[in-house]
Amino acid sequence: MSGTLRVLPLGGLGEIGKNMTVLEYEGRIVVADTGLMFPTPDQLGIDLVLPDFSYLRERAADIEAIVLTHAHEDHVGALPFLLREIGEDGLPEIYGGALTVAMVRSKLDEHRLGDVPLYELEPGEEVEAGPFAIEAVKMAHSIPDAFAYALRCELGTVLITGDYKFDQTPVDGEPADVARLAELGREGVLLLFGDSTNVDRPGMALSESSVGPHLEEAFARCDGRIVVTSFASNIHRVQQVVDAAASLGRKVALVGRSMRKNVNIGQRLGHIHIPEGMLVSAREVEDFPDHKLVVISTGSQGEPLSALRRMAHGDHPHVTLHDGDTVVFSATPIPGNERAVNETIDRIYQLGADVITPRDAPIHATGHGCAEELKLMINLTQPRYVMPAHGDFKRLRMHAELAETLGIDPRNVFRGENGVPLEIDSRGARLGEPEQAGVIFVDGMEVGDIEDVALRDRRMLSADGIFIVVATISEQDGSSVAPPEIIFRGVPFVDDADGLIEEIRDTVEESLARSADEEVREISLLQAHLHDDVAKFVYERLRRRPMVLPVVVEV
Repeated sequence: MSGTLRVLPLGGLGEIGKNMTVLEYEGRIVVADTGLMFPTPDQLGIDLVLPDFSYLRERAADIEAIVLTHAHEDHVGALPFLLREIGEDGLPEIYGGALTVAMVRSKLDEHRLGDVPLYELEPGEEVEAGPFAIEAVKMAHSIPDAFAYALRCELGTVLITGDYKFDQTPVDGEPADVARLAELGREGVLLLFGDSTNVDRPGMALSESSVGPHLEEAFARCDGRIVVTSFASNIHRVQQVVDAAASLGRKVALVGRSMRKNVNIGQRLGHIHIPEGMLVSAREVEDFPDHKLVVISTGSQGEPLSALRRMAHGDHPHVTLHDGDTVVFSATPIPGNERAVNETIDRIYQLGADVITPRDAPIHATGHGCAEELKLMINLTQPRYVMPAHGDFKRLRMHAELAETLGIDPRNVFRGENGVPLEIDSRGARLGEPEQAGVIFVDGMEVGDIEDVALRDRRMLSADGIFIVVATISEQDGSSVAPPEIIFRGVPFVDDADGLIEEIRDTVEESLARSADEEVREISLLQAHLHDDVAKFVYERLRRRPMVLPVVVEV
């Protein structure tokens, strides 16, 4: 054997989201997943957070294939942006399960990327990609057609688990292919690159099929209209809501663009079966008897523009929440979304509706395996090396320690981070020199590495507002020739500070007079002096640091 196998995570380590991993052998590359993250509250004005594509942009000609484990945004959402970065000289082949390919194709169409080489894989199917043989292994998750990938090269087999759970009674009757995982273990797995999301939860995850009966029980106790919110991609959950509604003689309305789109794709592929005549359009919701209707809506994470959030704020064009409604949250908040979800719930209560969450009834099942399932994966595959993935640093550490308790040599367990490659050759495995791996922000229509100063300014504006100071000076001697104009927006407690604006004008006049005495004539220096003097004065008076923008006009 010759050569070095490099496994380079560009996202998903030290975080939950933007999963993306580069596998490289003999100079050729396969990319596993192309995910994104949603912004944190301090990333003001940012719409999406992507992995840094620099490494792949420079190596675009070496990419043989992209494999997608499943269709969740944290695994496929960055694909349109990546393809724009690497597509100048042709695109690599992209593989995934049928539902994954259908959802990705819809996403690419929205981005006007129509001519993309997308290929559906069946469980157990194998394709060649340069020095790699890639096999799709059926897994169970909270979305159909989820795969792990076994990537074989001359050195051995790398198993990328994707997101998984060992659900023995999945809604579609297709559990993870435990037999094939065991066969791979007997054949020899060089590296297990595994999901760590629920390593901190003991035991086994609840079966998805256990949710349906509890939804039906919850629905049976509701006299009025029922609004269920869940992930739009959770096709199995939608099916169980439909089944529960049908058992109680209720019609169903789909609200939210992504919900309607995904259900249409699910119906076309046979994952969702809705009886003829059961669907009601969103426009008919308010005209339909409340006790005969279930609304399935987007917005389980409190997203600002989602259907449920708009309902909670009385801003939805078709659904108005009121007394007697019950809103069922058939999902748990993603870490970081708790505040938005709680605000949405509180608004729903304010409108007089009731709320049922997974705390009140077992109406949600996670799609990620718990500690015993992670142990089972290691025992089935018997890997030589283990590299925990898909988790924050706490979970990566817990997954590594779990592997060691199962007899994996601690020297063969690697707690990595984004940008640090694991290099494996005939001599063994080690962490290599870091590559560039950060984040790319999507802000409106712009994509790029937004400067820290831009985010700092946005935080300052959101916290303390802005003062704009317009000063008019003589071109001859730099003296002030008109009263300064003071404009402020979003500055708290200004109205309570008697005479503050006049005092700021006096500060401006004094600053300009001092600059004139010192014969400072450069506009940039005048503005710098004004900024410092006004900012200092405002802080002394208000104990706040609003943004100060000085504008100097010469006449």
